[in-house]
Amino acid sequence: MSHDGAPELAAVEGAANLRVAVIASQWHPTVMGGLLDGSRRALRDSKVADVTELRVPGTFELPVAAARLAQAGFDAIVALGVVIRGDTPHFEYVCQAATTGLTLVAQRTGVPVGFGVLTCDDEKQALARAGLPDSTEDKGYEATVAALATAVTLSPYARGR
Repeated sequence: MSHDGAPELAAVEGAANLRVAVIASQWHPTVMGGLLDGSRRALRDSKVADVTELRVPGTFELPVAAARLAQAGFDAIVALGVVIRGDTPHFEYVCQAATTGLTLVAQRTGVPVGFGVLTCDDEKQALARAGLPDSTEDKGYEATVAALATAVTLSPYARGR
């Protein structure tokens, strides 16, 4: 996906009172460390104090965790994971399940889900997107800003939250 036309990444005004959950997979610790750091920076920049972090085994487990947290009353959820293509079709199955599952959570609950799942052909691509000092992108920050901005936009329409 081209970065051309992407909005500027910045703190989200009006997000300070949101209750946010960040779910991160455990695979690829260096990449996940960068994604989590980016998410934490976005939350800090946006002055969000009520944050719960949850670790799950892998990207496949992100949707079920997101569904449970959406039901628990969080205003926004950030899902972070990385899947790197291997020699079998497993890559496609995990990527499709995570994408579809997280989309359904957001649609069915009305809780914004920031999609911070990297689906990369190799580790080099993942490291370039992880928000590390040598990275060209910061997908953890991006996914968090997207979830916060959507939650703020939809806050007048929240159901008794």
